[in-house]
Amino acid sequence: MTTRAHRLAGGAACVVGLWGTCVAAASPQGNYPSHPIRVIVPFSPGGGSDVLARLLGPQLSDRLGQPLVVDNRPAGSGIVGGDIVAKSVPDGYTLLLVQSAHAVNAQLFTKLPYDPIKDFAPITLVISSPSGMFLHPEVPARTVKEFIAHAKANPGKLNFGSSGPGSLPHLNGELFMSMAGVQMTHVPYKGAAQIVTAILGNEVQFMLANIFSTKAHWQAGRLRFIAHAGSKRLESIPDVPTIGESGLPGYEVRAWWGYMAPGKTPRPIVDRLHKEITAVANLPDVRQTFISQGSEVVVNTPDEFAKIIQADAEKWGAIGKRLGVKLD
Repeated sequence: MTTRAHRLAGGAACVVGLWGTCVAAASPQGNYPSHPIRVIVPFSPGGGSDVLARLLGPQLSDRLGQPLVVDNRPAGSGIVGGDIVAKSVPDGYTLLLVQSAHAVNAQLFTKLPYDPIKDFAPITLVISSPSGMFLHPEVPARTVKEFIAHAKANPGKLNFGSSGPGSLPHLNGELFMSMAGVQMTHVPYKGAAQIVTAILGNEVQFMLANIFSTKAHWQAGRLRFIAHAGSKRLESIPDVPTIGESGLPGYEVRAWWGYMAPGKTPRPIVDRLHKEITAVANLPDVRQTFISQGSEVVVNTPDEFAKIIQADAEKWGAIGKRLGVKLD
């Protein structure tokens, strides 16, 4: 994964510098795609969305015959990046690497500059992964049960980090506190990489975050990975228990990542992108990379992806309402 990510990252700056020239020179009558495709990642470099985009990018570029330019726009729980794509020309040259927060935003934000359902054309889901539960190593707990006891003994003294108000890590933390009966202080950041930096520096002591983008840190012992929020233990890390089995029965949350285009993108373009993204995600070495990092490849059709987005919007809307989370 590192080699491919570096290949794309190394060439991205050159492509970005030529972006305007490439677009201007492309003939609107040419076969799709006839110039570089921009992939908006609405979160910071180093997070799960960014890692996924850069992992798939080189082979997608090979199959499509054009560079894929990763453009990170980390702000507003993914809303800034989503707005760019929603307002882009629906021609297949601007895509959104979307994650679960997109569905969350649909229900929790009272004002959005776009409609999270109507203004986008789903292409395919790619992977799904349970959130990992991470502690700063100085926290005196090695199990979920021990952490809950420690938090109850220190109400309001522990901080938990998220990638912004209304983000999935924020809701995950609120749900955890509600079910565990503990109080912690929510500290929002601009993206997953910033949360990791904060917990490494002991600014926050607890986070529910992506497993594979934090792997280097928990393997090195800089983070304490005590459990994950899946329904069962993962094949790649069988020694790590679920949160439900190790102290908080019934707690289960999964994140997902996929690709979307602006609404009204012609279906032939959506179908072409679906075909190529699905092919790359199903390559044996790519699948094994995801499995080794605690994720599952779950590519599906555009219509199936649309149903998942709608269902998650309703699910997290109900949870947010129950927890009293409503954002402007």
